[in-house]
Amino acid sequence: MDKLLELWQASGIYNMQAGQLTMIFVGLGLLFLAIRKNFEPLLLVPIGFGGIMANIPEAGLAFSAVENAVHFANPDVMQALANALGITSTDPHDVLHAYENSGAAAHAAAVNAAQDGGYSNGMLYNFYTVAIASGSAPLLIFMGVGAMTDFGALIANPRMLFLGAAAQFGNQ
Repeated sequence: MDKLLELWQASGIYNMQAGQLTMIFVGLGLLFLAIRKNFEPLLLVPIGFGGIMANIPEAGLAFSAVENAVHFANPDVMQALANALGITSTDPHDVLHAYENSGAAAHAAAVNAAQDGGYSNGMLYNFYTVAIASGSAPLLIFMGVGAMTDFGALIANPRMLFLGAAAQFGNQ
């Protein structure tokens, strides 16, 4: 019976908070609007899917390795993080505060301590770091939107080219 209780307490449903449940319903609503009602599916499908994934309880998909380590608060890992950050307290709030305010060397040491403890970055955190924070995803999105532009009106009425050119010169 103890194992079943332990399994229940480790489940996502047991650990779900009201805000997470609300955001999962918002994500489902966005997916409904995008798929069923066809409202801006290129925007709403990724936003809705990402909102659902980021709010799955106990998954840590949107957290860094240090944030995942602090969330689960293994005493050995917390002590290693406190040592890497140069603090004496192993309280999760103190460790996170020290991590957020640390320099580059302490920051890297904390990441190494968390990874040595078996924690890794979440999938959405890695995606954010590689695609969004680097600035490459917005470029790809705008190139994709530009490639999907309908040039039928321009082909039917070539004089519209001058209107577009005038708009470009007006911005400069």
